[in-house]
Amino acid sequence: MHPLVEAARPKTLSAGVAPVLVGTAAADRFVAWRFAAALVVGVAVQVGVNYANDYFDFVRGVDTPARVGPRRAVAAGLVAPARMRLAMLTAFGVAAVAGLALAAAAGWELLLVGALCFAAAVGYSGGPRPYASAGLGELFVFTFFGLVATVGSAYVQEGRIVAAAVAAAVPVGLLAVAILVVNNLRDIETDAAAGKQTLAARIGDAQTRTLYVLLLAVAFASVAAVASAVRSPLPVLAALAAPLAAGPLRVVRDRAHGRGLIPALAGTARLQLVFGVLLALGLALA
Repeated sequence: MHPLVEAARPKTLSAGVAPVLVGTAAADRFVAWRFAAALVVGVAVQVGVNYANDYFDFVRGVDTPARVGPRRAVAAGLVAPARMRLAMLTAFGVAAVAGLALAAAAGWELLLVGALCFAAAVGYSGGPRPYASAGLGELFVFTFFGLVATVGSAYVQEGRIVAAAVAAAVPVGLLAVAILVVNNLRDIETDAAAGKQTLAARIGDAQTRTLYVLLLAVAFASVAAVASAVRSPLPVLAALAAPLAAGPLRVVRDRAHGRGLIPALAGTARLQLVFGVLLALGLALA
């Protein structure tokens, strides 16, 4: 696998895909090119964030030989720092072009939203005070890969905020946060040693595992609110994804550590994608 493809973390890109599927399905109209452009924005921003993490964590000395997660391209010497920085800017540039087209069609106010997304994406692990190191990464993910991405995907279709998309953004965002939580659970020791005080490093191993379980439970429970918002039971189709939660939950609850948590990371991303597809199907049928 090419190092830049590996650094994009393909297995976790569901965080950029699921909210676009769900938000588009929550809208009452469908414009194919706007959906495609929103999908480009979602995936490109996610790739850009992953590249930014790879680059800035190397620069800050967070990625060390003791790291137990998937290898980082820059730290492993597979990609030069300057090349990774260029790849990050390219990913954000692709998102910006697609976003500009959507703004021209749906409303120029989207430019402000886009600017906030890019600032937040870089500020996650870059800048003078990265907020991932302040334990705020989960808030970023829920806000931008939950609320903003889902509601925004409906907005570009209809030009207004859709109530169903707001309700649906909650479970989508919670599952995106769960991906980050299990990732940070795996890296608690190495992050803490490098001074990266993620939420997991702050609250500890046991409470992070409890948080993960709660995120999945609340995500599935909140589907009822989505069904209420559209006055149809069909969004409950998302509950059919529940069996996919069993594997990641077992890994986390069995107190796996280090590399043993990698299957839970991939499994959570798979769960979010299937959940999102089923929720989108339910919304579209409703």
